[in-house]
Amino acid sequence: MSRRKGHVLRILDENERVELERMAQSDSAPAEWVRRAKALLLVEQGAEYLAAARAVGRRNGDGISALVERFNAEGLKALIPGHGGGPERTYQQAERERILAEVKRAPSVEEDGTATWSLSTLQASLRHATDGLPKVSTWTIRQVLQEAGYRYQRDRTWCQTGQVVRMRKSGSVVVEDADRDAKKKP
Repeated sequence: MSRRKGHVLRILDENERVELERMAQSDSAPAEWVRRAKALLLVEQGAEYLAAARAVGRRNGDGISALVERFNAEGLKALIPGHGGGPERTYQQAERERILAEVKRAPSVEEDGTATWSLSTLQASLRHATDGLPKVSTWTIRQVLQEAGYRYQRDRTWCQTGQVVRMRKSGSVVVEDADRDAKKKP
Protein backbone atom coordinates (compact mmCIF):
# COMPACT_ATOMS: atom_id res chain seq x y z
CA MET A 1 0.00 0.00 0.00
CA SER A 2 1.47 3.33 -1.00
CA ARG A 3 1.47 6.59 0.89
CA ARG A 4 -0.88 9.43 0.05
CA LYS A 5 0.45 11.57 -2.78
CA GLY A 6 2.02 14.74 -1.48
CA HIS A 7 1.82 16.54 -4.80
CA VAL A 8 -0.90 15.92 -7.35
CA LEU A 9 -0.13 16.62 -10.99
CA ARG A 10 -2.21 19.49 -12.34
CA ILE A 11 -4.24 19.06 -15.52
CA LEU A 12 -2.02 19.38 -18.57
CA ASP A 13 -3.00 21.71 -21.37
CA GLU A 14 -2.80 20.44 -24.96
CA ASN A 15 0.54 22.12 -25.74
CA GLU A 16 2.18 20.60 -22.66
CA ARG A 17 0.84 17.14 -23.46
CA VAL A 18 2.08 17.33 -27.06
CA GLU A 19 5.51 18.54 -25.96
CA LEU A 20 5.80 15.84 -23.28
CA GLU A 21 4.85 13.13 -25.79
CA ARG A 22 7.35 14.51 -28.31
CA MET A 23 10.09 14.63 -25.68
CA ALA A 24 9.29 11.13 -24.40
CA GLN A 25 9.85 9.71 -27.89
CA SER A 26 12.93 11.76 -28.71
CA ASP A 27 16.17 10.03 -29.67
CA SER A 28 18.26 13.21 -29.68
CA ALA A 29 17.18 14.89 -26.44
CA PRO A 30 19.22 14.31 -23.27
CA ALA A 31 18.24 11.04 -21.58
CA GLU A 32 17.23 12.73 -18.32
CA TRP A 33 14.76 14.99 -20.15
CA VAL A 34 13.23 11.93 -21.84
CA ARG A 35 12.94 10.08 -18.51
CA ARG A 36 11.25 13.04 -16.87
CA ALA A 37 8.78 13.43 -19.74
CA LYS A 38 7.92 9.72 -19.63
CA ALA A 39 7.44 9.83 -15.85
CA LEU A 40 5.12 12.84 -16.07
CA LEU A 41 3.05 11.17 -18.79
CA LEU A 42 2.75 8.01 -16.70
CA VAL A 43 1.61 10.02 -13.67
CA GLU A 44 -0.85 11.91 -15.86
CA GLN A 45 -2.28 8.57 -17.03
CA GLY A 46 -2.89 7.55 -13.42
CA ALA A 47 0.23 5.59 -12.48
CA GLU A 48 1.46 5.71 -8.89
CA TYR A 49 4.71 7.57 -8.29
CA LEU A 50 6.58 4.37 -7.44
CA ALA A 51 5.36 2.63 -10.60
CA ALA A 52 6.28 5.63 -12.74
CA ALA A 53 9.70 5.80 -11.09
CA ARG A 54 10.43 2.13 -11.73
CA ALA A 55 9.20 2.40 -15.32
CA VAL A 56 11.85 5.04 -16.03
CA GLY A 57 14.62 3.30 -14.10
CA ARG A 58 14.38 4.92 -10.67
CA ARG A 59 14.13 3.14 -7.33
CA ASN A 60 11.61 5.22 -5.42
CA GLY A 61 8.83 7.70 -6.06
CA ASP A 62 10.20 10.61 -4.02
CA GLY A 63 12.00 12.04 -7.06
CA ILE A 64 8.80 11.76 -9.10
CA SER A 65 6.92 13.61 -6.37
CA ALA A 66 9.50 16.41 -6.47
CA LEU A 67 9.30 16.45 -10.28
CA VAL A 68 5.51 16.78 -10.16
CA GLU A 69 5.79 19.64 -7.68
CA ARG A 70 8.35 21.40 -9.88
CA PHE A 71 6.27 20.79 -13.03
CA ASN A 72 3.19 22.27 -11.35
CA ALA A 73 5.18 25.40 -10.53
CA GLU A 74 7.39 25.81 -13.63
CA GLY A 75 5.72 23.88 -16.43
CA LEU A 76 7.94 22.35 -19.12
CA LYS A 77 11.05 23.95 -17.61
CA ALA A 78 10.91 21.17 -15.02
CA LEU A 79 12.24 18.73 -17.63
CA ILE A 80 15.62 20.48 -17.59
CA PRO A 81 17.72 19.64 -14.52
CA GLY A 82 18.57 22.56 -12.27
CA HIS A 83 21.72 23.28 -10.28
CA GLY A 84 23.14 19.90 -9.32
CA GLY A 85 24.84 20.89 -6.10
CA GLY A 86 28.17 22.35 -5.18
CA PRO A 87 28.90 25.95 -4.38
CA GLU A 88 26.94 28.73 -6.00
CA ARG A 89 28.71 31.06 -8.40
CA THR A 90 30.88 33.59 -6.63
CA TYR A 91 31.22 35.98 -9.53
CA GLN A 92 28.04 37.59 -10.81
CA GLN A 93 27.34 39.48 -14.03
CA ALA A 94 29.42 42.57 -13.20
CA GLU A 95 32.53 40.48 -12.48
CA ARG A 96 31.98 38.42 -15.62
CA GLU A 97 31.77 41.60 -17.70
CA ARG A 98 35.00 42.79 -16.10
CA ILE A 99 36.74 39.55 -17.17
CA LEU A 100 35.42 39.91 -20.72
CA ALA A 101 36.50 43.56 -20.86
CA GLU A 102 40.02 42.52 -19.89
CA VAL A 103 40.11 39.85 -22.62
CA LYS A 104 39.00 42.39 -25.24
CA ARG A 105 41.82 44.73 -24.23
CA ALA A 106 44.98 44.05 -26.22
CA PRO A 107 47.82 43.19 -23.81
CA SER A 108 51.00 45.27 -23.90
CA VAL A 109 54.38 43.64 -23.49
CA GLU A 110 55.58 46.41 -21.16
CA GLU A 111 52.63 46.34 -18.74
CA ASP A 112 51.37 42.76 -18.98
CA GLY A 113 54.55 40.96 -20.00
CA THR A 114 52.85 39.22 -22.92
CA ALA A 115 51.65 39.86 -26.44
CA THR A 116 48.74 37.40 -26.21
CA TRP A 117 46.48 36.45 -23.32
CA SER A 118 46.76 33.13 -21.57
CA LEU A 119 44.71 32.16 -18.55
CA SER A 120 47.57 32.84 -16.16
CA THR A 121 48.41 36.24 -17.68
CA LEU A 122 44.74 37.19 -17.59
CA GLN A 123 44.59 36.09 -13.97
CA ALA A 124 47.64 38.18 -13.06
CA SER A 125 46.26 41.22 -14.88
CA LEU A 126 42.85 40.93 -13.20
CA ARG A 127 44.34 40.38 -9.75
CA HIS A 128 46.65 43.40 -9.94
CA ALA A 129 44.23 45.89 -11.52
CA THR A 130 42.76 48.56 -9.26
CA ASP A 131 39.22 47.58 -10.31
CA GLY A 132 40.17 43.93 -10.71
CA LEU A 133 39.27 40.69 -9.02
CA PRO A 134 41.88 39.87 -6.35
CA LYS A 135 40.95 36.20 -5.90
CA VAL A 136 39.88 35.14 -9.41
CA SER A 137 41.08 31.71 -10.53
CA THR A 138 42.09 30.52 -13.98
CA TRP A 139 39.24 28.01 -13.84
CA THR A 140 36.71 30.83 -13.36
CA ILE A 141 38.26 32.84 -16.19
CA ARG A 142 38.09 29.79 -18.48
CA GLN A 143 34.43 29.16 -17.63
CA VAL A 144 33.47 32.79 -18.25
CA LEU A 145 35.31 32.84 -21.58
CA GLN A 146 33.73 29.60 -22.76
CA GLU A 147 30.24 30.74 -21.77
CA ALA A 148 30.83 33.95 -23.75
CA GLY A 149 31.79 31.98 -26.86
CA TYR A 150 35.59 32.22 -26.70
CA ARG A 151 37.72 29.19 -27.58
CA TYR A 152 41.40 28.51 -27.08
CA GLN A 153 43.06 28.37 -30.50
CA ARG A 154 46.12 26.49 -31.76
CA ASP A 155 48.12 29.69 -31.82
CA ARG A 156 47.61 29.83 -28.03
CA THR A 157 45.20 32.76 -28.07
CA TRP A 158 41.61 33.14 -26.97
CA CYS A 159 39.36 34.12 -29.87
CA GLN A 160 35.68 34.96 -30.09
CA THR A 161 34.00 32.15 -32.01
CA GLY A 162 31.60 33.03 -34.77
CA GLN A 163 33.51 36.19 -35.63
CA VAL A 164 36.25 36.61 -38.22
CA VAL A 165 38.08 39.62 -39.60
CA ARG A 166 37.99 39.73 -43.41
CA MET A 167 40.04 42.01 -45.57
CA ARG A 168 38.02 43.97 -48.12
CA LYS A 169 39.04 46.65 -50.57
CA SER A 170 37.57 49.21 -48.22
CA GLY A 171 39.51 47.80 -45.24
CA SER A 172 39.02 45.11 -42.61
CA VAL A 173 35.48 44.03 -41.71
CA VAL A 174 34.29 41.84 -38.83
CA VAL A 175 31.92 39.17 -40.13
CA GLU A 176 29.68 37.32 -37.66
CA ASP A 177 28.18 33.86 -38.11
CA ALA A 178 24.41 34.19 -37.66
CA ASP A 179 24.15 30.55 -36.47
CA ARG A 180 26.93 30.65 -33.87
CA ASP A 181 24.58 30.28 -30.89
CA ALA A 182 22.96 27.22 -32.43
CA LYS A 183 26.39 25.65 -32.96
CA LYS A 184 27.50 26.06 -29.34
CA LYS A 185 27.57 23.01 -27.15
CA PRO A 186 25.38 23.32 -24.03
